[in-house]
Amino acid sequence: MSDEWGRVRQMWHLLEPLHAVVYYAPEAFEEAASLGYATDERWPSYFAWRAAPLGAVDADRVTRTFHSFSPWMTAAYVPAVWSVASPEAVLTSRGKAVDRAYRTLFGDRVDGPELAEAAELARRAASAADVTGRPLAGAAAALPWPDEPHVALWHAATILREHRGDGHVAALLGADLDPVESLVSFAAVGAARPEVFASRGWSGEEWESARARLAGRGLLEEDGTATLAGRALRAEVERRTDESAAQPWRELGPEARERLVELLGPLWVEMIGSGLLPSETTLGIGKV
Repeated sequence: MSDEWGRVRQMWHLLEPLHAVVYYAPEAFEEAASLGYATDERWPSYFAWRAAPLGAVDADRVTRTFHSFSPWMTAAYVPAVWSVASPEAVLTSRGKAVDRAYRTLFGDRVDGPELAEAAELARRAASAADVTGRPLAGAAAALPWPDEPHVALWHAATILREHRGDGHVAALLGADLDPVESLVSFAAVGAARPEVFASRGWSGEEWESARARLAGRGLLEEDGTATLAGRALRAEVERRTDESAAQPWRELGPEARERLVELLGPLWVEMIGSGLLPSETTLGIGKV
């Protein structure tokens, strides 16, 4: 991994937890419940929170843009989430959820100068992101910027992570990996246990069929682990993802980026230490 790609990935590692809190914080589930969503599982609010910038889209659009979910799983929640609340109402409640969750996590720091500085730097990077052809990043970037610095920081983190995610989907498609093959090949290099990827709704039969297809391409061993060719392909996908995500950080510049790293570090420690986020996810952070 080049130094530049390492720095790009570092920014993702720092910002991803700041974004992901909306899918796990108690305050977010409370806001979801106030809209009428079931909260005995996280998926109704997850699909609503994440898809709302796209508008009242159908299941096919969500499946294509989210990429990793089984179409059967997506269809279980979309478009039903829009019969509970409109995308506009979801976005309003999402902002409230972020505000409340950050205030719980960070206390008085949400009104402090360092968080405001971090928000401004992250906003500069997010505003510089070219979202052409990136549906989730483009939809997030089209939303108005929140007035409160801490919510603006979350919004910037969201634009940047969706910018990276859209680029990752393009890299997977460029490697001729369909959604379930993308997950199987990622599990094969140790990004997470296969059980973790079960959250995306693929059946055991679909998983095994994808394994067989990848083995036929010489990418998987008989035991489901990656061959050297399989590891090389995944490494190339990650390299292309880092390269595709680099543009906002080049625009921000090295000094501002390093200052943002310094400012985000304590927030990252607080977020990870909160116990809200799972220790193992489908994103493979820290594993690849």
